[in-house]
Amino acid sequence: MHTSARTLFAAVLLGASALALSTAHAAQQDEIQVYTDDINKKGETGLEVHLNTTPQGRTKPDYPGEITNNHGFRFTPEFSYGLTSDVELGFYLPMLIDGAGDFYVVGSKYRVKWMPVRPKDDATGWFLGANTELSNVDRKFSQSRWSTELRPIVGYKGKDWLFSFNPILDWDLSDGLQSWEPTFVPSVKLSKEVAKGLSIGAEYYSDMGKLAHIEPWNKQDNRIYGIIDVDMKPLVFNFGVGYGLTEASDRWTVKAIIEVPINGSK
Repeated sequence: MHTSARTLFAAVLLGASALALSTAHAAQQDEIQVYTDDINKKGETGLEVHLNTTPQGRTKPDYPGEITNNHGFRFTPEFSYGLTSDVELGFYLPMLIDGAGDFYVVGSKYRVKWMPVRPKDDATGWFLGANTELSNVDRKFSQSRWSTELRPIVGYKGKDWLFSFNPILDWDLSDGLQSWEPTFVPSVKLSKEVAKGLSIGAEYYSDMGKLAHIEPWNKQDNRIYGIIDVDMKPLVFNFGVGYGLTEASDRWTVKAIIEVPINGSK
């Protein structure tokens, strides 16, 4: 990695750590995804569209003024650019239609992904990296308007299967919610290729509360998704149906991530 890229990545991580905070629950689900070793090549641009809806979800707000996911539809374009062979920049513009039919631009999110260890040319092996994200969203969707996350990425690609674990740490940065203790929001994915370019598997997402004060099971947000991944270029997408396991979870969620072919994309 070039010295300038290393400096940029270190500065973002240092800034996220130095600003660390307390996390409040947020209704907005602009991205339901477990990160793997995917990354743009240097100079490549990419566009993914994140779609999800909640046919049945929480109706009671976690804080005054929160818009919950119930009956909502969320639409988020994600633009990405390969800064170097190991560093990717990303920008999200989350939008939604709530259960009452009202449209909102939720805010904006910025990320830096670093993948220094990964198999080359579709080989098998371990991958290791990290993603850091800075978010600015309306208070209707997050109790803290500014927040950040640090997402370690660790996993293994086999001949016809994939495992990835993201032990995510979230912090709030504003509205009197700052604290050094992060919220622990892990996610995990396991999938198996059943035909050329077609994989099936499961993804698991959890919001366990403060890292040093894990919530009891019934107060955690725990969801499991049955998923399919299709990689038959130009047709590339992820589709899943999720079920909430606790009262703090949305009961049913349907999600998709669609890769849009654009000039210079991966």
